Amino acid sequence: MSRDGHNDEARNRWLGPLMMMGGASAIGFAPIGMRLSEFGPQATAFWRFTFALPILAILLYAFGGRIGRPSPMGLVAGVFFGLDIAFWHAALEYTSVAQATFLVNLGNVSVGLLAWLVLKERPSRLWPAAAMIAVCGALLLSLGGDGEGGSLRGDALALIAAVMVSLYLLFAKIARRGESALNVLFWATVAEATVAAIATAGSGERFLPETPVWFLAPLALAVIAQSIGQSLIVGGVGRTPAALAGVLMLLQPLMGSLIAWPLFGETLTRLQILGAGLILIGVWLAGGGNGRPAPSSQDSKADRT
Repeated sequence: MSRDGHNDEARNRWLGPLMMMGGASAIGFAPIGMRLSEFGPQATAFWRFTFALPILAILLYAFGGRIGRPSPMGLVAGVFFGLDIAFWHAALEYTSVAQATFLVNLGNVSVGLLAWLVLKERPSRLWPAAAMIAVCGALLLSLGGDGEGGSLRGDALALIAAVMVSLYLLFAKIARRGESALNVLFWATVAEATVAAIATAGSGERFLPETPVWFLAPLALAVIAQSIGQSLIVGGVGRTPAALAGVLMLLQPLMGSLIAWPLFGETLTRLQILGAGLILIGVWLAGGGNGRPAPSSQDSKADRT
């Protein structure tokens, strides 16, 4: 193989994981935006998804694509992500943010097991150790600075959210086998907005703001977390082994903690710094043990459309 061929293979091997890392970092802004929003949590999610739809449509056409027919697997993935957000927000009513965040992140890691069972995508030999180290890091990061306890009801809702997020990543990966990332995400976001509208109505939260300023936080989330973050994640998950993708998603709480440190004065404790280090070690081990060939011609075609 020529030197150019080796360079292309290396570039293709790392493009997906790098996209996942960028996406996980971008959605680390989601809890920050939630705290700054004047809306209730379910209504914030609704407006985040709603504002993202025209942005995603513009991105589709800007990159030479168009809004295609509804993506069945994209819609299914969107339903699961919408339910993930709804259940996680509901869990926050009954348990601590740290506890809920940790339990939901278990779903990110478990997608590797789902892909093994459903897609026959066997994880690397290093993956179990990498996943355990990263999960321990997420535990220390989530609980190291919070003395609040959880509740059985809240923890149960957070665990349901964890199942939903693992199914979201699985079906997004399946959808990416024959469709472009932006088309999948556009239709997933349609489903997410629908689920969020139902959750908002069911929770009794108000849809309309008292002043237009209320729209600023959801609009920022639509740009950073949804249009940038989820675009990178949906694009990257089609090029990344699911087991590795799940571990990379644990960069989300790490980024959220780093952002909250200067913004809200929430200094990380020694345990949380140790947890952050363990997450990075787990990500490094998972990445080092997951060799991956270049994307198939079908994947490459999907990325161009």
